[in-house]
Amino acid sequence: MENFLSVFTENMELIYLIILMIFVGVEIIGHVPSVLHTPLMSGANAIHGVVIIGSIIVMGQAEHFVSLILGFLAVILGTLNVVGGFVVTDRMLEMFKKRK
Repeated sequence: MENFLSVFTENMELIYLIILMIFVGVEIIGHVPSVLHTPLMSGANAIHGVVIIGSIIVMGQAEHFVSLILGFLAVILGTLNVVGGFVVTDRMLEMFKKRK
């Protein structure tokens, strides 16, 4: 437990930055018109592919158990976002195909 607290206190600035990024991201995405959601989702899929690779690298170089857990969580959430984004994009593009 003492090790977790030392990692937590050493990275307080990063934790504040992540919390700020969450609030800014929610605010920006909340003001996007619905017409742009599909192109944004395709771009987010590409970004989350990079997130998955980065989190695998973090897990490989993890010195603390907390880093390993956060890297694993990033891999899982990034993968869910990529798969979900492709499913939604595929369903949106399905609307534009001609019916027989």
